[in-house]
Amino acid sequence: MAMESSLWTTCDYSNNVTFFYNLVDKKISVVWTTRDFVVIGLGLTVCLIVVLANLMVMVAISINRLFHFPIYYLLGNMAAADLFAGIAYANLMLHTGPWTSTLTKEQWYIRGALIDISLTASVANLLAVAVERHQSIITMQLHSKMTKRRVVLLIVCIWAVSIIMGLVPSTFWNCECDLADCSTVAPLYSRRFLIFWAVLNLLTFLIMVAMYTRIFVYVRYQTWYASQHTLDVQHRQTVINLMKTISMVLGAFVICWMPGLVTLLLDGLLGKASHANAYEKFCLVIAECNSLVNPIIYSLRDNEMRQTFKRILCCLCQRGGNQQRELSPAEIDSPLPEESLGCIQKSEEQAICTNGKEESWTMLGL
Repeated sequence: MAMESSLWTTCDYSNNVTFFYNLVDKKISVVWTTRDFVVIGLGLTVCLIVVLANLMVMVAISINRLFHFPIYYLLGNMAAADLFAGIAYANLMLHTGPWTSTLTKEQWYIRGALIDISLTASVANLLAVAVERHQSIITMQLHSKMTKRRVVLLIVCIWAVSIIMGLVPSTFWNCECDLADCSTVAPLYSRRFLIFWAVLNLLTFLIMVAMYTRIFVYVRYQTWYASQHTLDVQHRQTVINLMKTISMVLGAFVICWMPGLVTLLLDGLLGKASHANAYEKFCLVIAECNSLVNPIIYSLRDNEMRQTFKRILCCLCQRGGNQQRELSPAEIDSPLPEESLGCIQKSEEQAICTNGKEESWTMLGL
């Protein structure tokens, strides 16, 4: 018995991915089914939309000077994390089903690391946004006085921590030397690591909820206290609107990721008794939806963001139309029709857009 236990905890790096899946009784599809093709097709479509939507947010923040503040840089970095999540999910879709058995352990670890990095980056961004909002709103400022250098340093730290957390399971915290500790959801991961990771994220969520609750109470009191001053009320209403947008992003993140984190926690605590494999795929689909929700929230809640989206699409469509056909002599002599659409083509590399009757112009480096 002692010898069997010793063998069970002996490191053997020659075991392949299929061995670990069989060890925890997690089935790998042998043949492709119609359901597999539908899931992969829909999954890749959603991933493409996620990438394009979050890329739109990043471009909008970069070209609109009204968004050149720390809070929007952090939201742009969150969009980058969601874009990265779309790429990670696409990679997962292309290495799932019967393809799983063909993966080497290195490829399997990379597949999981991409998901881990995107989640950690999103959580770290949300925490950074919460701290920035707390610092700004307690002093009733719309934007913090954080310098661009500090924002860049913070963003670099967020991605550094995310990459480290993504590499932890493949480097030393896995179950290859302790087969009894293998997870049923992620067969090569250590159950203890899943417990640590899930608890860390859940505690981060609780901290953020507590911070936002305190901010809301403070802003509500200050708004009521200064209700006699119209300008103060308008300023505070702007702060509240931005807070609502950020809170919706936080709420959507918690709703989408909470089932998955609870599943990982149960898997880490109970192992096979948790039956986590029965509903892990549903949790993954819900988590994937989060990367698509944030751009929708931005466009619905922020009118300036929505107008910037329209300008970007306007200029892209106009450029596409100019590339498809050449202007006739009559069209060259006639007034520019682009002015009525809000876009004037200046060159192949850049376009100037104006929002209808507004006098403000935005330069796009497309």
